[in-house]
Amino acid sequence: MILAVERGSGLIVGHLVSQTRSLACLQSFIDSLPPAHRYASDGHAAYQEAIWPEGGQHVLSVGKEETFTVESVNANLRTYLKRLARRSRCFSRSLRALREAVRLFVYYYNHRQHIYLTHPSYRGRLPLLN
Repeated sequence: MILAVERGSGLIVGHLVSQTRSLACLQSFIDSLPPAHRYASDGHAAYQEAIWPEGGQHVLSVGKEETFTVESVNANLRTYLKRLARRSRCFSRSLRALREAVRLFVYYYNHRQHIYLTHPSYRGRLPLLN
């Protein structure tokens, strides 16, 4: 699974659920993203070979200093979608079911983040799923 998170707002701007992280798969994902000034990724080989959009700087981050926002979203994904946390009775046997579960998570996660952004003085906790 590949996620793209806008660092300032924390909104998920792109996601891809795939069985492989091949260069062709990654390139089509990158091409579908909105333009950005900076792109940060981990040290996977496909990220190093990908062609990044004009005007965008790609930063290869072996540590977590550039990818902490997406790592936080990954932690939320593992918390709310137990099928991603462990491979027992919870894992998806169907790639389509996993894609739909992630799509729903992204919708509700972005909705919650949008409320936090539009009401910054709100002190309460908003549940991700009701």
